[in-house]
Amino acid sequence: MRILGVVIVGMALLAGVPGSSSGGQIQSTPSQAGQIPGIQQPKRGGLGPEDPDPMAPHREQKQAELRNADRQKRLVADTDKLLALATDLKEQVDKSTKDTLSVDVIKKADEIEKLAHSVKERMKG
Repeated sequence: MRILGVVIVGMALLAGVPGSSSGGQIQSTPSQAGQIPGIQQPKRGGLGPEDPDPMAPHREQKQAELRNADRQKRLVADTDKLLALATDLKEQVDKSTKDTLSVDVIKKADEIEKLAHSVKERMKG
């Protein structure tokens, strides 16, 4: 008897719910899911296109300046190292004879080539 009363109350509730005519399932659009009618939900995910960050241009400019300053420091350090390696290579080549070439000289030349390529790529952008 008690179960019958619960079933009747449940049926009455389902009959009163909008959209219950489609097999007893409530249908809602994705924009209505989880919303209470008449109450505006707060925006999620921070600032949207309607509320642009007023500091964004200034922040982006500051970040670009910092990236350029860092890039310039690395270029200066790498070119200083490149100059030192090239000077050292010249000294080693001057000490060698025309018939002998040490493995160190070849390794140093390879290192100079790699560093020069790195500097060139960093200068491009």
